[in-house]
Parts: sequence; C-alpha cells; structure tokens
Amino acid sequence: MTTTTNHARRGDTSTEGSSLPPRPHLPLGDGADSLPAAPPSRRRTGVARPLGVGLVGLWLSVLVLLPLAALTVTSLGEGIGGFWHAVSAPVALASLRVTVLVAAIVAVVNAVMGTLIAWVLVRDDFPGKRIVNALIDLPFALPTIVASIVLLSLYGPNSPIHIHLNATQPGLLVALAFVTLPFVVRSVQPVLIEADREVEEAAASLGASNWTTFRRVVLPTLAPAVISGTGLAFARAIGEYGSVVLIGGNIPRKTQVASQYIQQQIEIDRPLNAAAVSVVLLAIAFVTLFVLRLFAGRSLRREEDAQ
Repeated sequence: MTTTTNHARRGDTSTEGSSLPPRPHLPLGDGADSLPAAPPSRRRTGVARPLGVGLVGLWLSVLVLLPLAALTVTSLGEGIGGFWHAVSAPVALASLRVTVLVAAIVAVVNAVMGTLIAWVLVRDDFPGKRIVNALIDLPFALPTIVASIVLLSLYGPNSPIHIHLNATQPGLLVALAFVTLPFVVRSVQPVLIEADREVEEAAASLGASNWTTFRRVVLPTLAPAVISGTGLAFARAIGEYGSVVLIGGNIPRKTQVASQYIQQQIEIDRPLNAAAVSVVLLAIAFVTLFVLRLFAGRSLRREEDAQ
C-alpha cells in the first residue's frame, strides 16, 4: 500500500513537471557564433562617441570659444570701470542706438516682405519663378562690399534714378534689408509647402474671407517660422559691416553703426573700446538667439501636445 502511494506521488510529481513548458534551447552553429558579435560593435560605438564629441569640442573651442574668451578678456583689460566707460561713451552709445534701431526696423520689414515673397513663391506660378527663387539666395553668395558698391551706384550722389540715400539712415535700411532678406523667406517657405490646404478650403467654404482665413488659419502656422527668421535677420543686421561701409557714410551719431565704430577705434589704437562694444553686440545677438531657442522649444512642445 505504501509502495503504491509512493509510486503515485512520484507519478504526480512527474506529471506536474511534465506540464511545465520546456526550456528554450539556444540555437547552435551559426546562430551561436553570431551572438558574441554584438559587444564589439557596442565597443566601437562607445569609442567613436567620445572621439567625435572631443573633436567637435576642440573645433568649436578653436573657432568660437577661444576667440570669444580673448575678446572678453581684452574688453576687461582695465576692469569693469574701464569696460563701462568704453561702452557708455556718447559716440559708442549713439552707434549702438543707431545699430539696434535700424536692425529692428529691418527685421520688421523683412518679417512682412519675406513672408509675402515666400507666399508668392510657394502659392503662385509665374514666368521666371525659378530665377526669382534663386535670386533670394544671392545675398548669401555675394560679398557684402559688392552690395554696398551696387547700392552706392544706384542711390549715391550720381544716382541714375535720382534717389539719393548716401549717408542717410534710409540707406542703411536698404543695405541691411538686402543682406537679411533670405532669412525670413527661407524660414517660411518650407512651412508653406507642408501646410494643409484643406483647412484653408474648409474655412473658405464656411464663408471666411481671405484675410480671416490668413489671420486665423495660416498665420498661426507660420508664426514660429516668421519669428525665427525675423530674429535671425535682426542678429545678422546688428553685426553687418560690408554692405553699409560705403552707402552709410560713417557719420558719428547719425549713420555710424557699431561695426564702423569698432573699426574706427581699432584704427586709432583703442582696442579696449573696440572690444567692449563688440562684447555688447555679442550679448545682444546671444540674447536674441536664446529667446528664439526658447520660443522654438515651446512651439515644439505645443505641437507635440496637440498631436
């Protein structure tokens, strides 16, 4: 009786054990040989990543960080007091005021005209459209001093169209508008190309006017790109030199921009003043780009939340 019971228990145990799923068997042969191949690839990636980061850091240090550090050290050569005295000089303040004012006006003008140009290039078809689209990038390829010569020939004292903008702030506006035109256009164009036309058609079918459709449907979509391009145009304009060097006239307190003031200070052997004003321009550009970065990040989060 006891023997039978023990056999039954053993049988139950074997039955329970047989009900468990069989252990998976690793494949042998080619599959087993291929398993150890993963760690070497990870090791290669692990080695390449620090090397790439180090190379990028070295390159940026040589091109950006070290020159900026040297500029900052030079501007503080006579301490904070010397720096403040250099940037608060009446002529320096006047050049900074003219630079920021003209750059801000140019940025606003480019925000409007750049958006309009991008709209026409994307939504309309006309003869010579490819040529016009290629001409938009001309300020990027053309040396800015050449642009200044062309503008001086057209709007200078011997203007063939009898419009004289030499040594005036409107002349600065025209020169800076020329070199900063592509920023807004090239920022808005991709957004317009990818925009959903069905939403505009739906708004029009509901009785919305063209202006209402643009203001309520199209403009919210374009706003991040317009603001980004406008900010880049402003940052570019505050440091421009070549396009304004001839047509601007370099008149202190009137048409002298900060870049011309910096060159003047270097020519009269005042590198500290030049470095101090350069640091101010650098700070303005950095703040502009930082604000654009924050705005772009916020817009991206809104799009992710909407999806």
